[in-house]
Amino acid sequence: MQFFFSCFIEQKHGADRDESPPRTPTGNAHSSESDIEVSSPANDITEDERLAKELSLKEAAAHDLSHRPKRRRFHESYNFNMKCPTPGCNSLGHLTGRHERHFSISGCPLYHNLSSDECKAPSDRQLRYKEKVTELRKKRNTGPNKEQKDKHIEHRQSHGSCREPLLENITSDYDLELFRKAQARASEDLEKLRLAGQVSEGGNMIKTIVFGRYELDTWYHSPYPEEYARLGRLYMCEFCLKYMKSQTILRRHMAKCVWKHPPGDEIYRKANISVFEVDGKKNKIYCQNLCLLAKLFLDHKTLYYDVEPFLFYVMTEADNTGCHLVGYFSKEKNSFLNYNVSCILTMPQYMRQGYGKMLIDFSYLLSKVEEKVGSPERPLSDLGLISYRSYWKEVLLRYLNNFQGKEISIKEISQETAVNPVDIVSTLQSLQMLKYWKGKHLVLKRQDLIDDWKAKETKRGNGKTIDPTALKWTPPKGT
Repeated sequence: MQFFFSCFIEQKHGADRDESPPRTPTGNAHSSESDIEVSSPANDITEDERLAKELSLKEAAAHDLSHRPKRRRFHESYNFNMKCPTPGCNSLGHLTGRHERHFSISGCPLYHNLSSDECKAPSDRQLRYKEKVTELRKKRNTGPNKEQKDKHIEHRQSHGSCREPLLENITSDYDLELFRKAQARASEDLEKLRLAGQVSEGGNMIKTIVFGRYELDTWYHSPYPEEYARLGRLYMCEFCLKYMKSQTILRRHMAKCVWKHPPGDEIYRKANISVFEVDGKKNKIYCQNLCLLAKLFLDHKTLYYDVEPFLFYVMTEADNTGCHLVGYFSKEKNSFLNYNVSCILTMPQYMRQGYGKMLIDFSYLLSKVEEKVGSPERPLSDLGLISYRSYWKEVLLRYLNNFQGKEISIKEISQETAVNPVDIVSTLQSLQMLKYWKGKHLVLKRQDLIDDWKAKETKRGNGKTIDPTALKWTPPKGT
């Protein structure tokens, strides 16, 4: 009995001395699971009790977040084997002053001629300037009064978007002066770029376009959106005619553009030359882009956006990459004056190769199929007038060369060639083949002109001609 009491006293005093459990080097106490396993023999508790204790300890540990590692700051997530590429830099500090290390030139204080300490805290001069700006901005008025608001509204109604809005009493005088200085500096920079030929004047004119493998100089102004027109250079997809601001955007577009020919029906194919009929109502965006592109090279063109009443006949030249735009002409679906062409264009890279006359010949071929007499819509552009006069001359000389009768009629020529009688008469007059004698108009058959035409035809060959048998087309109805 005495022995048991003394042992009890010693155990109690030992428990008083060891109130706090021993700590690990990290300052955390041993888990209760370890204590139980050391102090309790395995044969004192059953297997079920041991499993229950382990389960309760695991649940307690799941709710205890002290075992999780401390969240590191942003700069600590870097790979510390990396180094700043700036020579002589130890990668310490950051330009923003928010991080202890950096690994790029953009965040290197040494690269920006600063020390890491200068980046951490603003200088006295910066603090004084910040306080000064704060004081200046406190002087801002509460806002424009009713009289000033009415003045602003009247100015906007009088000038619209042609003038800058009135800026007085909208912000502090300091911020307004800062804005004016930025405006002047931007204007000066734009003027330097304009003189260097990199930017055009405001929305004045696009100077060059990148179109397929060609870089084309433009001739006239086209009403592209101002954000594109002021760049001075546009990049275009030669298949869908979408216009873009940079070579990078064009490259990305071409990687996913599925167009390889104009939309619409292919109504003519001979060798590598094809013609597609595109409805302005069904393919509105394409036709609008085509009109904007044409305006860069046509002076008299006025149609840009109202394309629904028109059909567009687009001529292309095919190779292994797709059908490349050669030229086009548009035509009203219902023309009361029997115009077979509203606007016609040959792309500059294909000019003086016979494609213009092919387009004109194709328009008259459609008129023949429709059993109508056609004529181009006036006014014609300078190049268009030259092309049409040359075409009418060839048509008349070919007809006179094949004509075997004695009496010739303007009406018969018009019916066979589908050329308007007015155009026939004007062409005969320009060739000095129409004379007025004894109250009658006589057509003179000048053999010298016919011989010259035959010699040119023989030299030119039959490469650039329209084959009527290759046309697969019926006139549209109900358009």
